[in-house]
Amino acid sequence: MIKPVVHDPAILSQVAVPATKLDANTVTDLLDTLQANSANCVGMAANMIGVNQQIIVVQMGPVAVPMLNPKIIKQQLPYQTTEGCLSLTGERPTKRYKQITVQFLDRQFQSQQQTFSDFIAQIIQHEVDHLAGILI
Repeated sequence: MIKPVVHDPAILSQVAVPATKLDANTVTDLLDTLQANSANCVGMAANMIGVNQQIIVVQMGPVAVPMLNPKIIKQQLPYQTTEGCLSLTGERPTKRYKQITVQFLDRQFQSQQQTFSDFIAQIIQHEVDHLAGILI
C-alpha cells in the first residue's frame, strides 16, 4: 500500500529497531511507496513512511531491492557530494564512500552480503543513515 511520506525531523531522527519476519507488510508498503514516488526518489527507509524498523528499499536499475537490517561492513574511497531527500527540502553536503560492502537480510530473511559501487552505494548509505536517525 502506498503510504504518505514523513517530513517530521523528530520522527526521522529516531534510531530504527531491527526488523523481523513479521515486518513483511512494511517491505511491500515501502516498495509501493517508492514506485509511487519514482520520479523523485531512488531509495526509501521505513521511517520515511512512519515505521521505525531497519528496512530499506533501493532502486537498482529496473529492480527495487529490499534490505532488512542492513549493516555497512566495509567502505572505501571517501568523497564529498550533495544529496536531496524526499523527506526534506533542498540539498545538503555529505560524505559518502565510492564502494561499500553490506550485510543484510533479503525479503525471504536469508542472509546476504554484497559489494556496491558508485550511485547504488550512495543510495544505500543515505538510507542506512536514515535507519540510524541521521539526516543529511
